[in-house]
Amino acid sequence: MSEEIKLEPESFKLDHTKVKAPYVRFIDTEKGPNGDIISNYDLRLVQPNEDAIPTGGLHTIEHTIAVLLRERIPGYIDCSPFGCRTGFHLLTWGEHSTENVAKALKEALEFIAYKATWDDVPATDIKSCGNYRDHSLFSAREWCKKILEEGISSDPYVRKAV
Repeated sequence: MSEEIKLEPESFKLDHTKVKAPYVRFIDTEKGPNGDIISNYDLRLVQPNEDAIPTGGLHTIEHTIAVLLRERIPGYIDCSPFGCRTGFHLLTWGEHSTENVAKALKEALEFIAYKATWDDVPATDIKSCGNYRDHSLFSAREWCKKILEEGISSDPYVRKAV
């Protein structure tokens, strides 16, 4: 008999009615065969089941923070959007405090909200993006401003804005 494999992600066990977005939440670490540690974080930008960032804005935020977080978080691997459009999974080598990740996220969203031009959004043409028509810097800016006004917490349950 084959060994049973548990495929249910941790995020499916999270009680989405208890969290208070926007926040950064440490999910878990995985240890590789050579002892390398990969950490997974929940970067929740809007309250689950109450809001969802439209795809054009989320897509533009995704492309832009891919560069901005790489500059701010040592060991950055990837930042991928949730299908529910409420935030992102962040993967890093090693472990980082949720406070440091939240500060890096805040800086990245401030750049998008108040400084970014279309030239700052990478990979937005037919050759570099799989859905290049679905971007909106206007939407990204407006959502980033809203998120920043609410404050990014380093704790998912208690507001500890950075």
